[in-house]
Amino acid sequence: MLRNSLLMFSNRVTDAKDELNRMDAECGDGDFGTSMFIAFKNVEKTIQSSSGHDISELFSTTGQTILSSTGGAAGPLFATLFLEAGKSLKGKNELAVPDLATMFENALLKIEQRGGAHVGDKTLVDALAPSVESFKKSLVDETSLKTALENALSAARMGYEGTKELVARQGRARYLAEKSVGYLDAGAYVITILFECLYEQVKW
Repeated sequence: MLRNSLLMFSNRVTDAKDELNRMDAECGDGDFGTSMFIAFKNVEKTIQSSSGHDISELFSTTGQTILSSTGGAAGPLFATLFLEAGKSLKGKNELAVPDLATMFENALLKIEQRGGAHVGDKTLVDALAPSVESFKKSLVDETSLKTALENALSAARMGYEGTKELVARQGRARYLAEKSVGYLDAGAYVITILFECLYEQVKW
């Protein structure tokens, strides 16, 4: 399931190159889509050439590939997401709700430490943090994996859509101050794509 999700995610991110560049150009350099395209084309090749199904290794390899493929501010943050998630999944062959809650919470904390972004700063954190809270609630409520991923996806989408009303406080966009209001964040959009791909592998 996870291998297919990561391949689907890589395909969708690369397909979204122009859209991501357009979104980034509204408040930044306009090259975010190109950076993601390069990184996830390499991720796709790496996963396809790997025969392993250890999910910790899949996440860690994805993170390492992103890190070695692209620079800038976004590349290392997305690499951190997958590297930290991978650390939480050692010895696992399949995902359960407790794993999702732990891995994405650990990833969120590390991203906040590394990039200095928090909820409300108009970054990928605004989509990731609500999904983490959703997983934690699903854990308490003992929901199924399918329902947990569906709820996390809904939370991520709401967080992403909410970035339109936020003032950017990170990256190049922060120099626009109030002028950044009215535009969606491209990094948060990529987070929603990730949860879409994870959910679509279990919804049937």
